[in-house]
Parts: sequence; structure tokens; C-alpha cells
Amino acid sequence: MSRVVALIDGEHYPPVVKFALEQLASDHEIVAAAFLGGTEKVDLDAGHETYGVPLVVAETAEQAVATAIERFAPTLVVDLSDEPVVTSADRFRLAGVALAHGVEYRGADFHFSPPATDLRTTTPTLGLIGTGKRVGKTAISAYVARLLKARERDIVVLAMGRGGPAEPELIRGDKVALTTPDLLELARQGKHASSDNYEDAVMSRVTTVGCRRCGGGMAGETYFSNVTEGARLADSLGKELLVLEGSGAAIPPVHADATVLVVGAGRGLTYVRDYFGPFRLGLADAVVLATAEEPNATAEEIAAVRHAVEKIRPGLPVVATTFRPAPIEPIDGARIFFATTAPAAVLDKLSEHLEREHGCTVVGASPHLSNRSLLRRDMAAAAGAYDLLLTELKAAAIDVVASAGEEADVPTVLCDNIPVPVDGGDLDGVLLEASRLALERGSARGA
Repeated sequence: MSRVVALIDGEHYPPVVKFALEQLASDHEIVAAAFLGGTEKVDLDAGHETYGVPLVVAETAEQAVATAIERFAPTLVVDLSDEPVVTSADRFRLAGVALAHGVEYRGADFHFSPPATDLRTTTPTLGLIGTGKRVGKTAISAYVARLLKARERDIVVLAMGRGGPAEPELIRGDKVALTTPDLLELARQGKHASSDNYEDAVMSRVTTVGCRRCGGGMAGETYFSNVTEGARLADSLGKELLVLEGSGAAIPPVHADATVLVVGAGRGLTYVRDYFGPFRLGLADAVVLATAEEPNATAEEIAAVRHAVEKIRPGLPVVATTFRPAPIEPIDGARIFFATTAPAAVLDKLSEHLEREHGCTVVGASPHLSNRSLLRRDMAAAAGAYDLLLTELKAAAIDVVASAGEEADVPTVLCDNIPVPVDGGDLDGVLLEASRLALERGSARGA
């Protein structure tokens, strides 16, 4: 029998609420009710004794739900409230509170379950999750891996992706340097050679385990994945720290001892403030705002996201960053075609950076690395003008860009994305502190 905290309001006549609680009690143990507000049908001066269960009242509905969960330890929250006390947007926030506490949230015609994180590895874990696809999560993960490797931490990165392998794949990136010809051969074998685990292995030269997933729920659950098997493989390696890299907005189904949330600054305030944005913030020990510069995001938009984070999670460390391309091999003196997933609006800025910092000449560029048809069109338009291809290791990097380069006898150089603080923030300090928390908490739970 589930332990239930019921959510009630003052727009329902108290005897009706008590009737509903009694009906609910036929299948559940009602341990408390959280009062969400409303005054029309309840006499607040007379108290709430008529409900027949302990009542939790707080300044806000979110605080009432959180307090009730922390005090009474339910396994389920059942929402018996209604408009106008709670709107649909309010319900997402309340659901986020419940899910962040690992508690299911149900209403008359909806049901949200917290993402499965039952698997606990013996290795301490650091989670890297995002608010969506193309927010820079893999680039941040690769940067974390390099940062920790430089401090002689022995780590493994577990990456799950929509193009991951059928069986968890171990890559000893710390021992074997994968080249573009290696990746082309993997692509010929039918593998998605631009998957995140390859990117982590190539860019950071660390051990990686690649996994696949399909389907993503609003709160980060996946429909199908082989991540738990991959986590067991990673856990068997005896590493000091396991970095769990999410996929899009999906969260790995493995317990994380500490979590870094990557937010796309230009994606809009709603990804932080609305739906399950507050839930993801509730999981986070730090936030990295990515692509936090014009034209991806205005100063006003960045300030609004910061304000929302501070309102929902006061004091949570936040650092704003942007990305700059960094070829992993010298490209000075070359005439290059540059393929990226970055928006078209920033192509000129990225091209100028490559020319200024890496001594090349950008004769063509495409923001369509994730659209094979448009990418081929852009490459055809620049054909004959370049003597080197430069590409991020994403999407069609291998099966289109590197493949075309091999056919035309033009070398392909892979390009990393380096996060750079834009507001004087201490990115390294924030990431190292999150890693320290993961190690400390993992050790405390007996990892």
C-alpha cells in the first residue's frame, strides 16, 4: 500500500475533500495533505481539522509539497486540487518538486514518475545533463574529462546517445588515439562513428563506454536503453570517478552523486522556469549556461535565465560560457571548409576565430552538419576551393564530411569545442567543485 500525500485546495468544500481522502484511503495510506491555497469554500480562521489527516501549510504551494514530502516520506503524491488554485503550469512545478524527491506524482488524468536511478555503482558518479539537444553538453563533458585528467584523476565517461551501439562499447581512449581513418572504418562497419562516446574518446583521450537510448520523457526518463549494462561495465573498470553523460534532455538511469546541468542560454527562459526545468535544477549542484553571447542570446535573455535559476535554486553556482572551435591538429596555412552544428548566425564569428587563432583561411562553411542534404549542397558549392576539411565530431562528420574528403583525397581534421567563460566566471572552479562533491558523496555512501 502506497504512502500518499494528497494535494488539496480551498476551492473544494472541505466535506467533499474529506470524502475524496476517504475514497483514496481504500487503496492507499494517506499520511498527510498539503494545502495549496484557495479560500472560497474553506474558513481558514477555523483551521483545517475537518480533513482528518495532518495538514501542511506553507507560503507557497511548492514549499507545502516539499515540506510534506520531507516530513512524511510518501511514495506517491496525489493531486486532488484544481483550477483556479493550480494551473497546468503550476502542476508541472509541483510535479518537479515531487520528482526531485524521487516521488511519483498523479492526478485525475496524468501521471509522472521520477527517472529511474536505482542503479548505484561502486564508483562515485558525476552526472552531466542538459535541458535539450545541442546545448553543448558533450563539449562540457569532454572539457570536464580533460580537466580531471590534467589533475591525474583516473576517470571513465559513460555516454548514451540516439546513435549508440547495440551493446555497450568500451573504448580505451587513454591508450589508443582514434584517427579519422579509424572512424571511417567504423562507419563502414555500420557504426555511428560520430556518437558522443567517440567524441569524448577522441577529444579527451579518456576511457569511454558508449550506450544507446530511444525515446525521452518530459522528466528525462528513456523508453529503451542499454545504459544500466554500460554502467555496470564502466563500474567494473576500477576507475576513480564515473562521468555520466546524458543525451538531449534525457537523464542516465544511474544514481549521480553530483550533477552539472548544462542550459542553452539562447533556448529561452521556459527551459529553466517552466515544465520540468525546475526539476532539473533541483538535481543540479552547478549550472553551466552555454552559448551565452550574441547573437545566440542577448544580455537581457541571459540575465533572465540567471534570475530564474536564482529564484528557483538560490545560491546555486552558475557560470556563463560560449564555445570556440579548436582543431585537434595544426591547420595553419590551409584553405579550409568548416562544418559545424552551430547556428548560421555565428558562422562568421567562428570563421574569424579560426583564421585569427589557427592561421587558416576559411573558404567555405556550413551550419548544416546535422542535415546531410543541406551539408552536401554547401560542400558542393565550395568544391575546389579548399584543401582541408574541418569538422566537429557530430552528426554527419564521418559518413558525409570525412567520406567526401577521402573520396576527393582531401584530409579531414576534427575540431573540438572549447567552453570559454564570458562573464569572468570560474568555470574550472565550478566543475572541479562538482567533481569534488561527487567523490565525497560517493565515498560517504560506500562507493
